[in-house]
Amino acid sequence: MLLSAISLPAHAGWFDWLFKDTYTETRYPIVLSHGLFGFDDIAGYNYWYRIPEELRRSGAEVYVTQVAAANSTEVRGEQLARQVEAIIAATGAEKVNLIGHSHGGPTVRYVASVYPDYVASATAVAGPHTGARMADVLLGIQEALPLAGDVLGSIVNAATGFLDLISGGGYEQDSLAALYSLSTPGSTEFNSHHPEGLPEDACGHAPEVADNGVRYYSWSGAKPLTNALDISDAGMGLLALLYLGEKNDGLVSSCSSHLGLVIRDDYRMNHLDEVNQIAGLVSPFETNPAAVFRQHANRLKNRGL
Repeated sequence: MLLSAISLPAHAGWFDWLFKDTYTETRYPIVLSHGLFGFDDIAGYNYWYRIPEELRRSGAEVYVTQVAAANSTEVRGEQLARQVEAIIAATGAEKVNLIGHSHGGPTVRYVASVYPDYVASATAVAGPHTGARMADVLLGIQEALPLAGDVLGSIVNAATGFLDLISGGGYEQDSLAALYSLSTPGSTEFNSHHPEGLPEDACGHAPEVADNGVRYYSWSGAKPLTNALDISDAGMGLLALLYLGEKNDGLVSSCSSHLGLVIRDDYRMNHLDEVNQIAGLVSPFETNPAAVFRQHANRLKNRGL
């Protein structure tokens, strides 16, 4: 009789609980925030390549947000906060779990610091919390050659404005403000106002739960060259030369990525691999990036988040 009941489509729902995959079914929605020059979706191509789908297939409620492709952390943070408010209103959830990649890391930190009641957890994937070397180099050029810096800034603003337009954003771009936010002096200034989750010592670790009640997490890669078929690897390899003798993913040093509970800072991933780019061409010798996100969602679930 039991076998007969299972075989009948009309009764299949009776046994769904036996087979339902709830591995990533967090209590609060997961909200993803992109990095510099990022977007949500362009013609069906997602910044978080196949990661939202991998999270959703096991029960997670996932929202992919879009903020200015290039602007200060504070401006991007306020833009993200408005979207978080809309998500909370639409879902009835009390809070959200924020995950930000690259400049998205400081962006989610801003929201967690200014609006802690909205945030259950804030996770940074390769966030440049103490600054990025490339930003320091470009800032130095801009300060030494203001006119050249202004011209370059205008060109980048036009490019990011176009990126924003085709992805449906509608945000004002300010590449020079983004550059300062990602530099060492800009990060130092930001951290003085929003210190939650940061380690006291360089390359150190911080408590998982900060004074504002938000849980903080981070992970990053430390291998600029990972896949010979990936056209972005060459660029990551060249940029990594700025970090000679220091673990990095091509754009962010491992130490700069530390926030809250550090999951790992040495994945065999470069800065784009961490979000499964380009089109999933990542190292075949490392855990797939989507699997790392799934594991983290399960971690949040087990924390009651």
